[in-house]
Amino acid sequence: MFLQRGSRALRSQWGASKAVGRVAMGKTPQSGVPRWFSESRRLCAIKPVLLADIGEGIVECEVIQWFVEPGARVEEFSPLCEVQSDKASVEITSRFTGTVKKLYYEAGEMAKVGKPFVDIDIQGGAADAEAPPAKEAAPSAPAPAEAQSPAPAPVSTPTESPAAAAAPPKQKGKGAAISTPAVRHLSKERNVDINDIDGTGRDGRVTKEDILKFVQNRDAGPAAPASAAPTDSAVQTETRQPLTTTQQMMFKSMSRSLTIPHFLYADEVDFSDLVSLRGRLNKVLAKTPAEGGALSKLSYLPFIIKAVSLALYQFPILNARVELDAASNNKPSLVMRSQHNIGVAMDAPQGLVVPVIKNVGSLNIVAIAAELNRLQALAQQGKLAPADMAGGTITVSNIGNIGGTYLSPVIVEREVAILGIGRMRTVPAFDEHDNIVKKQICNFSWSADHRVVDGATMARAADVVRSVVEEPDVMVMHLR
Repeated sequence: MFLQRGSRALRSQWGASKAVGRVAMGKTPQSGVPRWFSESRRLCAIKPVLLADIGEGIVECEVIQWFVEPGARVEEFSPLCEVQSDKASVEITSRFTGTVKKLYYEAGEMAKVGKPFVDIDIQGGAADAEAPPAKEAAPSAPAPAEAQSPAPAPVSTPTESPAAAAAPPKQKGKGAAISTPAVRHLSKERNVDINDIDGTGRDGRVTKEDILKFVQNRDAGPAAPASAAPTDSAVQTETRQPLTTTQQMMFKSMSRSLTIPHFLYADEVDFSDLVSLRGRLNKVLAKTPAEGGALSKLSYLPFIIKAVSLALYQFPILNARVELDAASNNKPSLVMRSQHNIGVAMDAPQGLVVPVIKNVGSLNIVAIAAELNRLQALAQQGKLAPADMAGGTITVSNIGNIGGTYLSPVIVEREVAILGIGRMRTVPAFDEHDNIVKKQICNFSWSADHRVVDGATMARAADVVRSVVEEPDVMVMHLR
């Protein structure tokens, strides 16, 4: 009996202590999910999206534009924003489906690689969808007498029309900002905020015509009063204009490149036989049915790129890079590279870009031309990926297709040589029988890193390229 009473007393004391503990911790026995538990589950629903590493040692990118805003619903793999690195512009997509809660950066700010740049609530969509019915169900309860009395009618101001009061304010910046890089480049050139333009394209996209019409209406503003003093055209005026994103990247890369000691080597190359060979090959391609993006015409550039690759087999130093070796007390060394990844400088709407044709040594002329066409199409659309512009070992710049006979190209960082191609021209010349004939002459201008490449090596390598271009049939013997 004594043991039974003691056990009952202990149980009652234990139950009382548990009740006191629940009150102290806020765990009162009530129906529903405890608040602390629901809050922790809610916090776990917010997922930060980290800016992924896009390669080539890039540690920060500039946010060009946002495709979303806080409160917007996003799906997995839907675009979030566009960023610009030293190499190219990249579209960042969402890893989750949910609701955007926070944007860490504004357009124009530098985002750090590996750090959060947007928060997404992966449960926000379900919660937001259930919220409106709960609010509509609340008035079903009996309302107080004061609430049941008719509310006074709102007084409208004379300046506000009924149509304007009924229509919600139009939000801009969501569909208007989804536009092509060429359109965004045009907006920067015309000093126009693309978010202020109502897009007439698909899904509200802004087109070039929209920007030109906007600029025309803006410039055709109210005329200046007649009493305004005329401007003096003889006075010098200066207007500060910020660099575009592409110009900023060029500023940084060219500043680093010009720390390399350059020397220039130029040569004249006879294109007469190459002109004849190219004409014959283009006739064959014209008779071949075009299927799946097949080539319809060859330019001179694929032949030159292949000739450069053949020269690199004999002079691999031109395919190397200079690097300070940390293992040997930062002594300079050469890093030799086996693949010939030849960059090609291109004039794109957003500025100068240098995509890379990978492993040229294993490609024939047709394959080089096909890859060149692919990269040129992406450059014109502003859709070059970082992988398309990474890993170059030597560069070719064909300025002659725009005009210009001679040039002094600047070596690209992490390379030791670059070839500049001038404009091809027809000149009179003597043949082996002293007869005057027409020849197609083009100037090749080489720049090399004089810290590791001497003039004799550059001259011999340039002579190999010249001989292959002047006798293009030699390439047949080197097909792989």
